[in-house]
Amino acid sequence: MSDDNSSIALVTGGNRGIGLAIARALQAGGHDVIVTYRSGEAPEGFNAVQMDVTSTESVDAGFAAIEEQWGVPEIIVANAGITKDGLVMRMSDADFEDVLNANLTGAFRVARRSTKGLLKLKRGRLIFIGSVVGGVGAAGQVNYSASKSGLLGMARSFARELGSRGITANVIAPGFVETDMTSNLDEKRRDEIAKSVPLGRFCSAEEIAEVVKFVASKEAGYITGALIPVDGGLGMGH
Repeated sequence: MSDDNSSIALVTGGNRGIGLAIARALQAGGHDVIVTYRSGEAPEGFNAVQMDVTSTESVDAGFAAIEEQWGVPEIIVANAGITKDGLVMRMSDADFEDVLNANLTGAFRVARRSTKGLLKLKRGRLIFIGSVVGGVGAAGQVNYSASKSGLLGMARSFARELGSRGITANVIAPGFVETDMTSNLDEKRRDEIAKSVPLGRFCSAEEIAEVVKFVASKEAGYITGALIPVDGGLGMGH
């Protein structure tokens, strides 16, 4: 991290939902934020680059464009991901592999490419957006749970490999978050989910974003290899 706690931050999948909330929080914290998006529109108020994390060529091209136009990102938030839920007996190889490719291998592609710049700077933050289901599991989400669980082993390996160069690697694990997807649940199902959470409610995307902002700060310089839950207590002990 630069001494003034302000630097270039990259948020993958930053055009909506949790990613957009993270981008806004980092921007409010004084960082120069760049968001990536695969489809749709780039959000207003941010520098943006189209990037498909399932393609090494797309990731490399995106980073090249970012470095040429704005400089080397010091904060990397690997947020982009997908779901393809289904019962395990009906889950195809493609449904399993596609989710791992986007959520786990995609995060690896982004982090791997970012280390080129971070190693030269001798500082940086790798922040992976995981999920409570990476620890506790979830029926119908064998693929998604596996992808999010894998982020922890990967982040801790990055932490050990790059720590001597001032680069930290951590996983933020949200629980049930208020998003467009969860807002479509019927009231009975929402109540059931909320009752399973010790704090009795869903999390806001902004609450996730504020934790990311802290982990990205110079004050969090001695935190690495950590799994940081923001789940209302749902996954405690995992």
